[in-house]
Amino acid sequence: MTTPPPRLSPLEVREGTACMCDRGGACSSYAPGHALHLIQARMAASTPLSWLDAVVEDADPGSGMLHLRTLDGHLIAVWNAGGAALEASVGAPVALHTAYDVLDVAGARYSVVR
Repeated sequence: MTTPPPRLSPLEVREGTACMCDRGGACSSYAPGHALHLIQARMAASTPLSWLDAVVEDADPGSGMLHLRTLDGHLIAVWNAGGAALEASVGAPVALHTAYDVLDVAGARYSVVR
């Protein structure tokens, strides 16, 4: 009789994983600010009244931070590990979905953390 392999709890598995974007690859995590999940994208697309127009005031590709200035003058800081700061140039118009934390940069959508 063979011994069954040990089972790991979901907590142990989750703690042991690391996103590939930490190593320069594509995001392999659906944690906030990493890869955009299909459900998150669909929910953002189905609720058009929650989009907020803004302009990129500052984008730091090294840290993943973007500072957005809304049309009514509020400053919003967001973070994304997937390259939104590389795509968004200063002065570019963007849209932020306030309910599902999705940033639209010229048609490309990213999950962000506010």
